[in-house]
Amino acid sequence: MSIARELNRQPSDRSAGIPTGIRRWLALELALLMALFLIYGGDAPPMVNEAHYLAQAKHFWQPDWCSRDLFLASGKAHATFYALFGWPATFLSFETSAWIGRTIGWLMLALGIQRLTWCLVPRYLASLGVAVLWIAGIEFGNFAGEWVVGGIEGKVPAYGLVLLGLAEMVSRRWGRVWIYFGAASAFHVLVGGWSVIAAAIAWWMTERGRGDREPLFRPALFVGGGLSLFGLVPALWLTAGATPEQSAEAARIYTYFRLPHHLLPTTFPWSWYVRHGLLIGVTAFAFAFARPREAPGDGAGGDGAGGDGAGGGESRVGGTRSGWNRLGWFVTAAIGFALCGLLIARLATTQPDLAARLLRYYWFRLTDVAVPLLGALSVIGLLVGSKGMGSKGTVGRLPRFSALAVLLVGVVAVGWSSYERMRIGVPPSVSHRLLGWNANASPEAQQRIFRDWLAVCRWIHATTPQDELFLTPRHQQTFKWYAGRAEVVNWKDVPQDAESLQTWTHRFTRVFPQRLGTMRVSIQHATLREFREEFGVRSMVVDRRVTGVHLPLVKIYPREPERNDTYAIYELP
Repeated sequence: MSIARELNRQPSDRSAGIPTGIRRWLALELALLMALFLIYGGDAPPMVNEAHYLAQAKHFWQPDWCSRDLFLASGKAHATFYALFGWPATFLSFETSAWIGRTIGWLMLALGIQRLTWCLVPRYLASLGVAVLWIAGIEFGNFAGEWVVGGIEGKVPAYGLVLLGLAEMVSRRWGRVWIYFGAASAFHVLVGGWSVIAAAIAWWMTERGRGDREPLFRPALFVGGGLSLFGLVPALWLTAGATPEQSAEAARIYTYFRLPHHLLPTTFPWSWYVRHGLLIGVTAFAFAFARPREAPGDGAGGDGAGGDGAGGGESRVGGTRSGWNRLGWFVTAAIGFALCGLLIARLATTQPDLAARLLRYYWFRLTDVAVPLLGALSVIGLLVGSKGMGSKGTVGRLPRFSALAVLLVGVVAVGWSSYERMRIGVPPSVSHRLLGWNANASPEAQQRIFRDWLAVCRWIHATTPQDELFLTPRHQQTFKWYAGRAEVVNWKDVPQDAESLQTWTHRFTRVFPQRLGTMRVSIQHATLREFREEFGVRSMVVDRRVTGVHLPLVKIYPREPERNDTYAIYELP
C-alpha cells in the first residue's frame, strides 16, 4: 500500500503530524528493520571492531584501566564516539555495553533507511527490502572491505546520520543535509567528510541551472561545519607536533604495512574488482528504469524555493525525478572518488610517499556503501512499480522480473551469511577466518579453542595485578576485552598518532620478527630478557599451536588441576 495514497486518503492538517494509522505501520516497519539487523548482526560480542573501539572508549573514561597499554595510551581519534558510548563500560560489562551501543546504532540506521525509502519508494515495508539488498550488496559487492550493520563503532551512528541526511537531500532540504553530515563527521570524520564532498557535488550538478537555486552557503552549512569539528579536531590533534618525516613514515606504515587491504588497490584480488563492477552495473541498470521519467513539479521551479518542505517544496512522501537525480549524483561522486583512488595508487611505484599520504584517506569507503544503497532503492522501486516509471508509466515485465530475482538473491545471501556465523558459534572477532589462522577449522574445533582462550584470559583477570603487562599471541584481538590487562603490542590495535604508530611498528617487528613469519614470538632467552628490560613485561601468553607444547621457560599456567590444550603462560627469564 502506498504511504502517499494513504496520506491523500486522510487529508489531515500536516502540522498535526502523521496520521495514527500510518504511525503504527511505520513503527511495525521499524521493529522489523531492527529484527533484521539482529538476525544479521546479532552475533555474540565482540564483533569485528568492538574490542578495539570499546576498550579505547572505556580507557577514555577510565585512564587508569590498562594504563600501560600502548594503543590505549595513544591519541583518541574518535573522541565523540568514546565520550557518548564509552561511559557504560566503566560500570557495566563489555558485552552489555556492546548491546547498548548496537541498539542505538541500529536504531539510527533503521530510522535512516526508513526515512530515505519513504522519500523515494513510498510503500509500506519497502524499507525492509531495501535494507536486505543494501546489506547483501555491501557484504558481497564491496570493493575495499567496508561494512555497516554489525557491531558498534564510530562509523555505525555516522552512517545512520548520513542516511538521514540523504533523505533530506532527495527532498531538497539542503540546510538539514549539512547538519546531518556534520554530525556524522563528529562520529567518524571520514564517513561524514566524504559524504559532505559528494553532497556538494550533487548540489552543484542539480542546483546550478535552476532559477530557484538553493544557496550553498547558509547558516546550516556553518552549523554542520561546527559539529564536524568534534571529529575533525581530535583527528588533526593526532598529527600536531609530528615532523614531516614522522608523518611520511606513519602514512607508509598505514598504507603499505598495516591497512593495504583497505587502502592500496594494487593489493586487492581481481575478484574484488569484478564483484564491485557487477554491483555498479546492476545498480546503473535498475536506476535507469526506476527513476521516474516525468513527474509533476520536476521543472525549473518544481522543487520549491524554500527547501524545507514548506511553500511548494517537494513532497515529503514519494520520489520525484529530481530527488532520484540528487541521489544519483551523490553515488556518482562516490564512484568518482574510487576512480581517483585507483589513479593515486599508480603513484606508488614512482612517488610512494605521496601515494601513501593520499591513500590513507579511504577513497573507496563511500562507494562500498553508496552504490548498493542506490541499487537497493532502485530494485525495490522497480518491484513496487511506482507511477512514472518506465516509458509508458509502468515498469515493464522484464525489469520487474529482474528486480524480483535480485531481491530473492539478496534474501538468500543475507540468510546464508547469517547462518554461517551462527553455525560457527563463536564471536566473530575470535573466529579463525577473521584471525587468519586455520580458517577452515570445524565449528567444534573453534568453539573448543575459544573456551581455552576464555579460560586463560579469566585466569589472568583473577590472579594478576590490574597494571600487569603481557606479551600475547599474534592471532588474537580480544585480550583486553576478556582479560582486562595491557599488551605490549597487538596487530589489531594500531595507534592513530604518528609517534605512537612508529613505536607500535618497532614493537611489532621486534616481538614478531619477519624471520619467524611475523607469527610467533622469539623464545631465545637473550631476546626475552631484552623484552623484559625494554618493555617491563614479565609474562607471555603463547598459542601452543604456534610455539609447540614444551618451551624452555618456567610455565605459570596451566598447572594441575588446570587444563588448557591451546594456550599457556610462561615467565620471561
